[in-house]
Amino acid sequence: MKFSQLAVLTSGKLIQCPKDRPVDTLVTDSRKPVIGEGSVFFAIRGDRHDGHRYIQELYALGIRQFVVEDPIPHEQYPDGNILQVTSSLKAIQQLAIHQRQQHQIPVLGITGSNGKTTIKEWLFQVLSPDFRIIKNPGSYNSQLGVSLSVWGMNASHELGLFEAGISKTGEMERLREIIQPSLGIFTNLGSAHNEGFYSMREKADEKAKLFRDCSKTIYCRDHEEVHEALVRTGVPTLSWGRNEAADIRIEQLEPGRFRLIEGKDSFELNLPFSDRAMQENAFHVVAFLLLHGYAPGIIQERIAQLHAVPMRLELKQGVHRSQLIDDSYNNDLAGLKISIDFLRNQQKGKKFIILSDILQSGLEPEALALQIRNLLGSHPISLIGIGPMLMEQQYVFRGGRFFPSTDAFLEQLDPDLFADSVVLIKGARLFQFERIVRKLQRKVHGTVMEIDLTSMVHNLNYFKSRLNPGTRIMGMVKAFAYGSGSEEVANLLQFHRVDYLGVAFADEGVDLRKNNITVPIMVMNPSEESFPLMLQHHLEPEIYSPRLFRALLTFLQGRPCAIHIKLDTGMHRLGFGEDDLAELEDFLRAHPHVHVASLFTHLSGADEKTHDGFSEEQARRFTAMADRLERGLGYKPLRHMLNSPGILRFPQYQFDMVRLGIGLYGIDPTEEGYANLRPVVTLKTTISQIKRLKAGDTVGYGRRGKVEKESTVATLAIGYADGFSRRFSNGTGNVLINGQLAPVKGNVCMDMTMVDITGIPAREGDEAIIFGPGLPIQQVAQWIETIPYEILTSTSDRVKRVFYAESI
Repeated sequence: MKFSQLAVLTSGKLIQCPKDRPVDTLVTDSRKPVIGEGSVFFAIRGDRHDGHRYIQELYALGIRQFVVEDPIPHEQYPDGNILQVTSSLKAIQQLAIHQRQQHQIPVLGITGSNGKTTIKEWLFQVLSPDFRIIKNPGSYNSQLGVSLSVWGMNASHELGLFEAGISKTGEMERLREIIQPSLGIFTNLGSAHNEGFYSMREKADEKAKLFRDCSKTIYCRDHEEVHEALVRTGVPTLSWGRNEAADIRIEQLEPGRFRLIEGKDSFELNLPFSDRAMQENAFHVVAFLLLHGYAPGIIQERIAQLHAVPMRLELKQGVHRSQLIDDSYNNDLAGLKISIDFLRNQQKGKKFIILSDILQSGLEPEALALQIRNLLGSHPISLIGIGPMLMEQQYVFRGGRFFPSTDAFLEQLDPDLFADSVVLIKGARLFQFERIVRKLQRKVHGTVMEIDLTSMVHNLNYFKSRLNPGTRIMGMVKAFAYGSGSEEVANLLQFHRVDYLGVAFADEGVDLRKNNITVPIMVMNPSEESFPLMLQHHLEPEIYSPRLFRALLTFLQGRPCAIHIKLDTGMHRLGFGEDDLAELEDFLRAHPHVHVASLFTHLSGADEKTHDGFSEEQARRFTAMADRLERGLGYKPLRHMLNSPGILRFPQYQFDMVRLGIGLYGIDPTEEGYANLRPVVTLKTTISQIKRLKAGDTVGYGRRGKVEKESTVATLAIGYADGFSRRFSNGTGNVLINGQLAPVKGNVCMDMTMVDITGIPAREGDEAIIFGPGLPIQQVAQWIETIPYEILTSTSDRVKRVFYAESI
C-alpha cells in the first residue's frame, strides 16, 4: 500500500505527497515511534492528549508520513506526506478493515468479561503446531488495539485469534467490522465496566453482536445470561458445561479429572489446573479443538502442556546492580515492539536485549530480521540473538552477539557483562529463557513487594482527567516513592510527561539525576550542607524560613538558582507566615538572581469534610499572600496547594499545579471513596514451615501465642525487620492465605511471623498476602490504628521490589 491510497480508503484530504512512500508501520504513540520509510504517525486528539503537538519532534526523528485531524503548517515539513481526516482513530480502523478483507482465513473472535487473553494465548499454544497464527499481543483488545493487531495480518497467516473488549454500548459493532470473525467464543459475563451499560442484559447483548456472522460460537451453558443473549442473537452455537442441556457435558470424576460427553461419545480428560476459572478457560479451548475434529488423545496431550499465561512484564533486580525485564515465555513481532518500548522507557544508560528466534511471523528470514532491526531502531540497545535464524541473519544487524542455542549462550555467560544495565529477556517458550532469568536474577528471600506500573499509569490518568486543561502535575517520589522505589516510579512519571518531581531530601534527587531523570525536581527538606549538591545537579530547594533563605543567599554568592517558597497558611509545620512576608519581599528584591519557580502551601485537613471550612480559609490566605509576593516580583511563579485528597475534593483550587502523592498508588485518602483508583502495591511473603500444635502449646518469644485447641500454625518469611510491625502481634493483624484470613499467633519476630491457619488449605511455599488484592492496605492500617502512608513507607529496603506492567 502506498500513502496516496490512504486518501481513498479513509475519505481524507491529501494535503501533500512529495514522495509516495509505502505504508507498513502505524505509529500512534509519539513516545514509542518506530522510525522507518513506511512508518505513518496518526495524530490522535483526546481529552488531555493531542498527538499534533509531537509532529515536529517526530519529523526531526525521521518520520515522513502523517495523518492529522487538524490543519498543520505543512510548509514546515517539505519532505512530509500529510493526509487530513476527520478522525485519526477511524482512519486506522478503516485501514484495518481493508487489511482484513484482503485475507480470507478463519478468524476466531473472543469476548466476555474474563478469560479472553488466557483463552486466546492457550489456543495459540495448542494450535501453533498446525497453523501460522496472527493474534493481538497481550490484551490489545480496544478499538485502537484491535485495529493495530489486525493490520499485521499477511498472506502467510492461516488462522486469526482476536479478543475484543468493550466498556459501553455501541462499541462492539465497530470491532466486529474490523475482526470479521468466522468463529466465536463468549467466555462469561461479570461486573467489569458495568457503569457503561443500563443492565446486564444490555451488556450481554452488546457483546453478542461480535458473533453475528459466525458459523459457530462456543460458550459455557452454565452461564444463563450468556446463553440467553446468544439465543436472542440467533447465531449457531456449541455449548459445554455441567448443565444437562449442554452440547458437550462435563462430569467431574475427581479433582482435576473429568468426563466429557458429546452425544454418544465420551472420553476422560485431566486438567493441569485446580482453579475453577482456569478450568473454565481450558474447557473453552477443549471445545474449540473438538469442534475442529481433534482426537481425544491429541487434546489431552496438548492440554497437559498448557502453562500459565504471563499477563505482565516484570522488572526484577538482577546481579551486579542490573535490572531484568522478564518476558521469557513468548515471542512475536507485536509483543516484541511492546517489550522494546518498555526497555526504552528505563533510564539506565546500558541496555541489552536477549532475543530468541521468532517462530510464527510468517516472514522470510531476512525480512523478519529487517523488521527486528527496525524495532530496535537507532537506540543504543545491545542485541544478543539466540537461535539458528538469528545466527544466519546476523549480518542484518549493526553489531551484536549471536548463539545457536540457549545452552550455547549459558556456557559462555558472563554476568559481569550486564553490570549496571537493564536487560530485556524475550524468548519463545521453546528456548526456555527462564533458565537465563534464573542465572541473572539476584537471590533474595521470599518476601516481595510488587508494584503494578499499569495500575499506576491508570491512577495518573484518572487524576489527570480531573484537572483543568493546562494544570501541571508534580509527582511526589519522596520516602523511596512511598516505599515503592524512587528510580522506577520517577522513570515512569518522566515517561508520562509529568511536569515536576518532589523529593524530601537532596540525596534522593541526586540519585534520580544519576539515573537519568531530567525533569525539574523540588527538594522539600533542604539543608545547608546539601546546597552544593543541589546546585551541581540542578535541584530546586523549597525555602520555608528567613534563616534558610539567608543561608542559601550566602552560599550562592550571586549565582542563579530556582527556588520554591513555602507559605504557612495554617498547617504550622514549615513555611513563611504572613508576618514574614515583608522580610521575604526584601530578600527577593535584593537578589533577582534567585528565581521563584513556585509559591505553594499545604492543606492540613483536605481529606476530611469536617475541615472544609478551614481548607477554604487556607486557600483564601494563600491567594492573598501569593498575590502580594507576585506584585513585588513582577512575574508570576507557579502556584500549587492541592495534594491527592485536595485534587479529589477541591477542584476550584488547582491553581497552576497539583502535587500527586499517595493517590498515585491507588490509595484514596478521602472519606467519600473514589472507586476509579486501582491499588498499585502488593506485599507478599511465603510459608516457610507448617506445624500441627496441640492444646497447651505456645508460639513465639515470651510464649505469648497460647494454643487453646489443636491448631495448625504457619511460619512466614517476614518480620519487623522487613517492616511488618510488632503491633500486629497476638491476633491484632491478619494475613491472607488462599483467600482466607489467618491471624498472627504470638509476637512478630525480627525475620519471621507465625499465623494460625487452622482450617485453611495451605502448603509450605504458598503465598501469604500482607496487603494487596483481597486485603486492602487501608484495612491493614486500621488494625494497628495508623494510616496507609506508614504501612507503605515502613517496608524495608531488604524486601525485593518487583515492578511489572501488562504485557500489552
